[in-house]
Amino acid sequence: MQRLTQTQRQTLKFSPLQIQMLNLLGLNTLELEQRIKDELEENPVLEEGTETPEQTEENSDGLDEYQPEGSDLPTDDFRDWDEFADDDIPEYKTRSDNFAADEDFYTSPIVQLNTWREELKEQVGTLELTERQRLIADFIVDSLDDDGFLKYDAYNIADDISFTNNIWVEESEIEEILPLIRSLDPPGVAARDLQDCLLLQLERKPHTPENTLSIEVVRRHMHELAGRNYEKIMRVMNLDNDQLKEVLAVIAHLNPKPVVGGQSSSLVVNENILPEYFISNDNGLFEVSLNGRDLPSIRLSKAVVEMAESRNKSDRAAAQFVKSKLASARWFIDALKQREQTMLNTMRAIIEFQKDYFITGDVRQLRPMILKDIADRIGMDISTISRVTSGKYAQTPFGIIHLKDLFTEGVKNDEGEEVSNREIQQAIVEIIEKEDKQSPYTDQQIQELLTEKGYPVARRTVAKYREQLNIPIAKIRREL
Repeated sequence: MQRLTQTQRQTLKFSPLQIQMLNLLGLNTLELEQRIKDELEENPVLEEGTETPEQTEENSDGLDEYQPEGSDLPTDDFRDWDEFADDDIPEYKTRSDNFAADEDFYTSPIVQLNTWREELKEQVGTLELTERQRLIADFIVDSLDDDGFLKYDAYNIADDISFTNNIWVEESEIEEILPLIRSLDPPGVAARDLQDCLLLQLERKPHTPENTLSIEVVRRHMHELAGRNYEKIMRVMNLDNDQLKEVLAVIAHLNPKPVVGGQSSSLVVNENILPEYFISNDNGLFEVSLNGRDLPSIRLSKAVVEMAESRNKSDRAAAQFVKSKLASARWFIDALKQREQTMLNTMRAIIEFQKDYFITGDVRQLRPMILKDIADRIGMDISTISRVTSGKYAQTPFGIIHLKDLFTEGVKNDEGEEVSNREIQQAIVEIIEKEDKQSPYTDQQIQELLTEKGYPVARRTVAKYREQLNIPIAKIRREL
């Protein structure tokens, strides 16, 4: 017997526009540019460009067009091209066959950059080796890790070569070629570990008393050297303070890794950060704008829509296709506009909350702030604020900042006021900078000094902040 039951439940459904906007909020400027270009390729109803004045009058509400914030900012200093109409170049110079031989335009040659493995193989090519030995040498070079260390022993390398090239290689053949690889540049390549890497570099240096003594220290007391146990080194090797200082100065100029830069080329290229926001300060009045100069402007293609509507009145499938693409295009344009407005509202709320910091640029002026503080101010969900600030950067008068760094936890000081943990971290940095390097402060001593300054924090909190600042423990910070 069938029974009818009635239940009540609450569900949350997202509209296509909400889904579009949530996906766009998490994108940075470069990702958004690619996303718009992909949409232009996939949706025939969209086209790149802005509307003409006549089209703008017809579309007075602006629903069919998206022009990125900041895209109308001037990028060139010269806008009046009429002043270039009459130039001083003679007419005969405009003919391509009437230039002298010494007036040819110079084209810089294309530079081919080799990786450090290719450079090693080029050095192997200069050695007097048989074809079989060259094969083994190249395989050893390919077996090095990204830092230039050789983590495999001769037995495993011989086994890998035999299996890969279908030839039998003896372990003795590897041991014969390995010293040749270790003699190549950069010094220290194919080292087994840090100690081996330092010894290979020291052995290349001139045999001065300081270098000879440094070799003995690294060979016999690497463990004490890593732990800054200088007293034991001086006691066992009968060294005075000045002699050990000379040894440490020699070791400090060595590379801890044979190869700097890993798999990249010898020219290290620093990736520039592209900020999403531009913030300017005019006597306390802040102006926020988005970085939309490289974003393409898009609009609905009136020609495609009219052509499809006129031809597809009898073709219901084609008409439905155009209708769905038109709705998708309008959703996309609306989502882009909502993204801009949400990002601007969020950034303005952050500036209002952290106004003292944006005026001075001093991290000690940061107030404790969490995502909920900004979400409550603009009436949005915490997840929305997280998407807007995650992976986003802002160009300020004092440099580029990561928005996530503005959100900090709060700690109460002796006066009962909440201060940002960034302020406490800055105090830790100042304490360590002023400490005696021969007897650096421990975490317990730093905690006591912070308490004297009015920051009652626990020792484990000091250790956590010190690790976040990438500051080593007192034993490692010690110097002679």
